[in-house]
Amino acid sequence: MNIQERAKAPTPKFFRVLRTIGLSLLAVSGSLLAAPITLPAAVITVAGYVAVAGGVISAVSQVTVAEEIESKNNTKKDQGP
Repeated sequence: MNIQERAKAPTPKFFRVLRTIGLSLLAVSGSLLAAPITLPAAVITVAGYVAVAGGVISAVSQVTVAEEIESKNNTKKDQGP
């Protein structure tokens, strides 16, 4: 299963929730980084790390595949041509 098939395959409910949380973290940190006011350096640094964490959480959650789909693909390969 390549990365495109994994991204289009159904995602388990837990990982859909996790993906939403990751995107929310990414949005909040992006708005902090783009704020037109001067913020302390610590806030900017933490917002950068939260943006990276949110992006990674969202990406990993998107390519997680429901186990039923994976087992169906394995049985097709085991049956032969």
